[in-house]
Formats: sequence, structure tokens, C-alpha cells
Amino acid sequence: MTEHSTTPAAPDQSEADPRGVDTSALRLFGQRPLGRIPVLDVQPIVDGGDRPTKSVVDEQFVVGATVFREGHDAVNATVVLVDPDDVEHHVPMSQTNPGLGQWRALVHADREGLWSFRVEGWSDPYGTWLHDGTVKVEAGVDVELMLEEGARVLERALDEVERPEEHRTVLEEAISRLRSSSLPAHERLQAGTASPVRQVLAAAPLRDYVTPSRTYPWWVERKLALTGAWYEIFPRSEGATRDPETGLWTTGTFRTAAERLPGIAAMGFDVVYLTPIHPIGETNRKGKNNTLTTEEHDPGSPYAIGAAEGGHDALHPDLGDWEDFDAFVARAEQEGLQVALDIALQASPDHPWASEHPEFFTTRADGTIAYAENPPKKYQDIYPLNFDNDPATVYAEVRRVVQVWIDHGVTIFRVDNPHTKPVEFWQWLIADVAVDHPEVIWLSEAFTKPMMMRTLAKVGFQQSYTYYAWRNTAAELREYVTELATETAPYMRPSFWPTTHDILTPYMQQGGITAHLVRSALAATLVPTYGIYAGYEHVEHVNRPGAEEHIDNEKYEYKDRRWGQHVPGRDDLTGWLTLLNRIRREHPSLHWLRNVTFHDAEDENVLVFSKHGGGAGDGSHQDTVLVVANLDAHQVRSTRLHLTVPALGQGLGWSDSFAVHDLVTGARWAWDRNPFVRLGPGYGHEPVHILHVTPHTR
Repeated sequence: MTEHSTTPAAPDQSEADPRGVDTSALRLFGQRPLGRIPVLDVQPIVDGGDRPTKSVVDEQFVVGATVFREGHDAVNATVVLVDPDDVEHHVPMSQTNPGLGQWRALVHADREGLWSFRVEGWSDPYGTWLHDGTVKVEAGVDVELMLEEGARVLERALDEVERPEEHRTVLEEAISRLRSSSLPAHERLQAGTASPVRQVLAAAPLRDYVTPSRTYPWWVERKLALTGAWYEIFPRSEGATRDPETGLWTTGTFRTAAERLPGIAAMGFDVVYLTPIHPIGETNRKGKNNTLTTEEHDPGSPYAIGAAEGGHDALHPDLGDWEDFDAFVARAEQEGLQVALDIALQASPDHPWASEHPEFFTTRADGTIAYAENPPKKYQDIYPLNFDNDPATVYAEVRRVVQVWIDHGVTIFRVDNPHTKPVEFWQWLIADVAVDHPEVIWLSEAFTKPMMMRTLAKVGFQQSYTYYAWRNTAAELREYVTELATETAPYMRPSFWPTTHDILTPYMQQGGITAHLVRSALAATLVPTYGIYAGYEHVEHVNRPGAEEHIDNEKYEYKDRRWGQHVPGRDDLTGWLTLLNRIRREHPSLHWLRNVTFHDAEDENVLVFSKHGGGAGDGSHQDTVLVVANLDAHQVRSTRLHLTVPALGQGLGWSDSFAVHDLVTGARWAWDRNPFVRLGPGYGHEPVHILHVTPHTR
């Protein structure tokens, strides 16, 4: 990027024509003036620029536009990036299709904050002379005239554009030679068209009729907003024990859960996500497997928030006090983990809000409050909030609650069912928090209609759960990930979870260990952020009859998973998850979303994709990972691949062979565009190749 000192922003063409032309008639017909050089179809923008385009620090993406002009004079384009200090950075654009006037530039931001960008189209006097002068002088037409015009263009470039002294010297020498009558015409022409002159003018061009597009907002966030590995726990289960004689449980606490943190960190996770840790209501408390019948010691669902001990700003007394929670957060930080907390904006009938703020709820005709439903699921132990009775009060109360947790070191929130609350509320809350705490990350748990998922992302959620769990065929995954990496990438960052405490799909129920190997590998490599729910290591795959969720669901009871007492490779995938996270850390191409390319396999059960990219915004440290996965969890698949070799980077062409190193097994092979693969189910039978690609050493 080339930095330029701050200059006043170009006037918005919709407000006034900078040349003083009266454009009021256009406004009568709802038109925005084009300006001297049309700049159209700027991308990526979100909702016409009403909401910001998103990226993280060093994330590369393409800014594109259609830029053209009348006649045959040369036209050019520049992306202008404006950083949080209002300093402009000019990035030259390249024309990708001259016939259609399509221009593009690869851009990135080097720090967090609110940036903006615009595209400027401009007439290129040097480019026009370069073409016309070369053609005419070489043809012997108007030779002296064309050489003099070239000298005058370079004089303008000297006088009108600030540039370093060494660049001025290059132009001055070229001007002198263009006007030197003692030199042959072709040498004079060569002086004005030489590579050093072109480089000087590319670095700081002479631009006529500069026409800016609108300025579009661009929000740049910390890298964890795009890239990270999450691990979910129910704190009450970590350290919980059951008396073999009475069958009664002793709950885990923040202190015992903290003892699990080194194991989570050792697997390479970045975030430990806690389900709600607040007091749980007694009224309509759910029993095992979501039944309405409870036993005396059933702990209830942590999503039925609120009891005599407090609500969303309180800790469940069984887990410990604030000193214990703060110690948990500190231990997590010591282990290199950040803590994410579930925000579930709902209340049990025993929540203090139910008596102190009845306006927070919807009262039915009979005077009762309706419990929450998500047909066919029913939540008799939960009251949904009403955000319309008294918006100012409920907004302020939720904001207060969020601040409580931020003040105790939580800067990541996984939001439960945000699609059941007004979008404008989330837009307000996330923005209000970001004013003082831009580091806060919000994950949307909204398995809902696309327009709602997308809009939640547009108004501020940094990450979103996705339909990944239900996309199981190669065709489905190709289509879905392509959408996520292109169409929605400027504002929505997907988080892939093979299972959650609410989701256990038929594929995971029936596929056993192979399904768990394959789906975790794909989640960890297809997108930059993925998550694992505790127990995945033990291949917990038995469902509650008739439901897509685990039997003996942890939402309603304790789990003692007996960490360290299982058999690696049979019912313990700790080593596998550790390997996946190590691969992710060591290969920067897996840190990005928009860099995925799908390849072809003759067997429709085999998915093939690659990711190519660098570890920094400047494209350095280029890295390529190629993944080949057998999606059939029950049998061996053999097939031939058809690879788009140039997409693998490394300077490879279609006919080149290359080296691949299997990061799972350590095997090395020489491949070409049509390798043959054999992938089998089960641990040790290689259902997935995760390959590092390098050119052959000659």
C-alpha cells in the first residue's frame, strides 16, 4: 500500500457536482450523478453501504468495480483505503476484462478499527500517450508532435504530483531525451516509455477527472473474530462425581472445571465456551432427557435462568462465587485460552425479572405468561422476553448484564437463539458494547432462515453457527461453502460444529468413529473457525429416540466423562483433535475463509478442496493445503481426482507434478493433476488426507 497524507474527502456526487454543473434535474428523477468517469458496481459492499464490510487484520479480499469512459483515451482506477486515523492508502487496481471495464485490487488492513474505502476512476494521460505515441512514432506519423506531447505529460507529472527526488530525476531525464533533437526518434520514444518511467508513474500517477464512488464503511476486527478453535463445556460436569451406592451426584465447580483447562489447551483450542452458569429455576424444572418429571436432585437446564439467588448477573451457588469464577478466567488466560459465555435472554418463572419487571414478558389473556416454544420443542421452564413493551428499560438491563461479565474478563459471547429477539436490539447492543469494548466477539446461534442468519451477521455478530451439520454430501458441501466463502464472506463468518449439546444428526449417529474423524477434519479445514462439544473425543453418538440430540442430554444432567480413561484410536479422539489443531496453527492457508477452491473426484462420495494463502496481509509465507475426504463412513472408496493445479499456487501450471506430504500419516507422494486415491473408514484407515503441497525440488 502507498500512504498519502490526509486530504479532504471528494464531495459526494449525489450532493453537488465538484465542477459546478447543475445536476438538480437528475435528483427529480431519483438519479445520482455518475460523475465524469463512471464508477459502478463497487464490491464488496453490504446493503448498499448501509452496513460495514467486515474483515480482520491482515485478511485479504478483493475490491472490484466497473470503471470506463467514453472514447479511446486510457482510463484507470484506484482503491482508496482510509484508516482509523483518516490517513489514505492508495492501492492501484488492475483491469481484468478490458472489454467489460472490470477492475480489481487485493486489499487488507494492518490494524483494527473503523476503516472505509472508495474506488476512484480517472483518466490516464500518460496511458493515453503511451498508446498513441508508440503507435504513431513507430509508424512515422506526427513524430515530433507526439514526442513533444509525451514530454508535456511528464512535465505535468513533475509539477502536479508530489514524488521523491529520485523519481523526479527519472522523469526529468526522460523529458530531456524526449526533446533531444540529436537522438533518433525511436530512442526518444524509448526514453518516455522505459520501465523506470512506467514504475515512477505507477507509484504516483498523473490523474485527470478523478471521480470517486461513494465511501463505504469497513470494520476491521481482531483475528479471533475470524479464526479460532472452540471447545464447549458444561462447567457443572467438569469434576462432577456420582456416588456408586446412592446414585447421587456431587456437582463440578469453577475450581474443578479449571483443572480441565490444561487438557483443553493441550489439544490446541483457543476458546473455552461455557454454557450458562447462572442460578436455575425450580418452577417447571426439566428432568432427564427433557422430561416434565423431575427427581429431587435433578439439576435442571442451565437455560432456565433465574432463581431466588439471582438472574443473568449472578452465579449458580453450586459452581462457586465470584472469586472462584475470576480464578477460572485467570487460569484460562494462563493456559492461552479465552473464555466465551453463553448469553441466553430468557427467564425461568423464578427469575427476579418476573416479579421486578413484568413488562419484560408477554401476558396472555388469562393473565399467565406463555412459555417458550420452538415447535416441536417445548420449553415449559422458560419465559421468552418481550422487547416491545418497554424497549428502553429492557435494552438497558441487558446492556448492564453484559457489562458485568466484561468486567470479569469475558470478551466473547455465544448468543442462544438470537433470531427470536428483534434484530434492531442486537444492532443496538453490539454497537453500544463496541464503543468501549471493540474486542468483544459475538457468536450467533441461529439455526434459522437464511435472511435472518445473514441479517444478524450484517448488524454486528462476528460469527454465526451454520447449516454445516446438515450438509453431508460432497455436492451439498461444495455449494454451501462456496456461498459462505464468496457471497456472504464480506459480512458473515461461519463457525462449523459437527455436533452441539442440541444437535446430533443421523450422519453422526450412524457413522461412528469415521463420521467423527471426517466431520471434525472438514470443520477444522473448510472454514477458519470451528467448535467441538465435550464428549466428541469419546465418540458419543447415541441419540435420544426420535430426536437429533444425545441420549441422556447434558442439558438436564451431569456427565462424568472419565477423562484419560479411554483408549486412543478406539473411543478417544484426543490425539486426533490435537493433530487437527496443530495442523491449523502451522498452516496459515487454513486461517482464512475466502481462499477455498474445490476440485473434482470421479466418486461423488469424495470431497476435494484446497486452500492457498499467506500468513500475512502482504501475501508472504504462501502455504497450500489440499484435503481429500471420503464422506462414506461405512466403506472404502477408490477414485481418481481431477485437480485444478494452478489453484494450488506455488507457481504450478496445469502439467506440473508436485510433492504432497500427508500431515495425518506422514506419507509423501509425487502427484500430478490426476492422482488416484484410496480412502477407508475408521481410525488408521485414512478416511481423510490432509496434504501439504510443495513444488518438486529439482
